[in-house]
Amino acid sequence: MGGDLFQDLPPPSASQTQLQELQSSTTVKEHSSNPPLAPPPPALKSALKRPKPPSSGEESKPQVSASAPAPGPGKRLRFKTTTDASETQVIEAMQKIASHIKNSSKFSKASKLAVQLIQAGSVNPATSDHFFAILEGAMSSPTTCNEASLRADYRALFSAAQDAVECLNKKQKNLLTIWTIRAVMANDLFTDDSFVFSKASGRIKEAISSLPVATKDDDEEEAASLKETEVGKAQGESHRDNTSASSIPEAKAEEPDPFGLDALIPSTSKKDDTAKGKRELVAKNKKSEEDEARKFLRGQREALISCLEIAARRYKTPWCQTVIDILVKHASDNISRFTSRQRDAIDKLWASNREQQIRRKQGKSVSGKLDVNGFEWLQEKYANEKISIRHSVSGGGERRCEQWLG
Repeated sequence: MGGDLFQDLPPPSASQTQLQELQSSTTVKEHSSNPPLAPPPPALKSALKRPKPPSSGEESKPQVSASAPAPGPGKRLRFKTTTDASETQVIEAMQKIASHIKNSSKFSKASKLAVQLIQAGSVNPATSDHFFAILEGAMSSPTTCNEASLRADYRALFSAAQDAVECLNKKQKNLLTIWTIRAVMANDLFTDDSFVFSKASGRIKEAISSLPVATKDDDEEEAASLKETEVGKAQGESHRDNTSASSIPEAKAEEPDPFGLDALIPSTSKKDDTAKGKRELVAKNKKSEEDEARKFLRGQREALISCLEIAARRYKTPWCQTVIDILVKHASDNISRFTSRQRDAIDKLWASNREQQIRRKQGKSVSGKLDVNGFEWLQEKYANEKISIRHSVSGGGERRCEQWLG
């Protein structure tokens, strides 16, 4: 036998670890003898294809290659939706709105622009007077806000004006409260939604309960204001004559000190004059505040009476009747909070309301047709109905429904 058959095999006494070392050494030799492989060529890309914008992770760690510059971040098209207007521009815009908002044909557009100014935060203490001029122009006629074509715009304007109430002074806040009753609460009474109607009625009741009890001074002031409105132009002309006469300087004025001796004489009355001037100023401010409070109460009472009259005109609507009954009853219970003329108006409303209640219970209405709601119809039906005490007997008993539904 020429060759050894066991030449390449390890001796039988070699362990398993020696076999593994032998195999690893042979593989290392093979890898060291082979040359390194070249990297694959890059894939061809179209020149018209946009590079993908880098993600957040790639932006934090940009890769810089020597062959090509790093692509910039992707550009995005953004539109500017707001414009930063200066205070002068805002004032000019408010003046233009105030000049056009008095016209009922332009009120819708002007009120929407005013709402945009409020939402943009353009109403501040520096522009509050110009903004109040817009509201004052809108309420130049107190009945225009209840016209059918303008109700929604008036309500939107004065509802949005509540966001700017902090920028107004006390007098302006009082007027805004009166205008809100006329433009928001009163217009909510024209709705077709029973929930909105009931909510507006509840707010009117709260406003009535917050009024103080009327006094004789309030009645006299109301009578004086009515007399002023009746006289009207005559008093206006006499007032102009009085103001023009008071503005004419006196012909014989005291001559000043020609020799300047008054400056050398010590004046002991300067302190007294200063204290007297302060007292007069305090008394004048207090009187003006009291006048403003009386005007505010008078305007608030008149606005609430207007709301009651609007609600009474909707009594023909069946689902409004119960709410109107409760509202007018509440006003009648708090009639002492109104003046004498307003008490007469509430008494007439309450008498008319009770008369219509009686007619409805009789199955009549103003038009002569049947006008009862479902509750009253069932009440009338089951008041005289014979109901059996047994389960299976229908109408055979003699027991009347005297407890249930009246």
